Amino acid sequence: MTEPDVLAPARLGPVRLRNRIIKAATFEGATPEGAVTDRLIDYHLRPARGGVGMTTVAYCAVAPEGRTDRHQIWMRPEVVPQLRRLTDAVHAAGAAVCAQLGHAGPVANAASNRRAALAPSGRFSPLSLRWTRAARTADLDRITAAHATAARTALEAGFDAVELHFGHNYLVSAFLSPRLNRRTDRYGGPLRNRARLALDIARAVREAVGDRMAITAKLNMDDGVPGGFWLDESVQVGQWLEEDGSLDALELTAGSSLLNPMYLFTGDAPVREFAAAFPAPQRWGIRAGGGLFLREYPYREAYLLDRARQFRAALRMPLVLLGGVTRRETMDLAMREGFSFVAMARALLREPDLVRRIESDPSARSRCVHCNRCMPTIYRGTRCVLVPEPR
Repeated sequence: MTEPDVLAPARLGPVRLRNRIIKAATFEGATPEGAVTDRLIDYHLRPARGGVGMTTVAYCAVAPEGRTDRHQIWMRPEVVPQLRRLTDAVHAAGAAVCAQLGHAGPVANAASNRRAALAPSGRFSPLSLRWTRAARTADLDRITAAHATAARTALEAGFDAVELHFGHNYLVSAFLSPRLNRRTDRYGGPLRNRARLALDIARAVREAVGDRMAITAKLNMDDGVPGGFWLDESVQVGQWLEEDGSLDALELTAGSSLLNPMYLFTGDAPVREFAAAFPAPQRWGIRAGGGLFLREYPYREAYLLDRARQFRAALRMPLVLLGGVTRRETMDLAMREGFSFVAMARALLREPDLVRRIESDPSARSRCVHCNRCMPTIYRGTRCVLVPEPR
């Protein structure tokens, strides 16, 4: 059987995409006080005009305490007209548009949100310098319902798809982690219990929107920390999600925003640049100890592929390959290995028109150097620092 052409039209659940290349969710830093701005719209218009099949808006919290900080979109009726401006603009450029939905859990900044951050179990947060609160059953019921409501809001706002954030030790991912989840109730202990929240949320969202939009999930393959969620358990969770039938695809990721963020990105660790984004005394602390948190991992093309192959061998559902996809030959490799889509992030920050370049020249190479100096820019507007800002 001939592998699919990554640049040919494809279906993601009920949605037709013009190709199999997805702009991955990367927080835009363009939603002050949670409002949609022209900068946010332009951020997604650039890769849409540059040829991607779908762009993903990140991050759309399902509850106010589920934001990583207060400068993020919280999905509610008031934001529908604002988001409709964005979806209409992306559609006019020929691309589909997805909303990444989730609850930040222990990654939320309680000080910024002025609300307690929720976690499977109480712990001190290095992000907000406050204690998280162990989520009660009533909290989890509310958050599950909030995902369904947020999906309906996304549908009303014109989104073609939603991506459920089950990675990076956000709330669902934290429940999956044996290191972070020390509960003894029906949400803790055995893997089936730790996976309960993920399965409940996926079902609730599918029941809310039916087949009117595509539903994907971003699932951690592993957390990259001792005692955390690991491949064998993640493959099993993927199988349960597949059996449940609520999802149209899984996007495979890794790492912990709470404990080891560079495990996802690989490449240079921009400690000095992160420090510069904070006032003193945080700046001094990051300069002194940031290397312990921002660990450096060598970059290589398709660096998540070896782990993702284990999911491809165990699952039949469509999978999205993320991580170091920067050129046509890597995309073709993903298609040969049975992946249905590829996702790109940093390479499209460097060159939003990279897909168009690859269409015209299959030998084109991304100009991204994986310096990761784009990461600290999330506090003032995410961008590639090697590209001059438009005047």
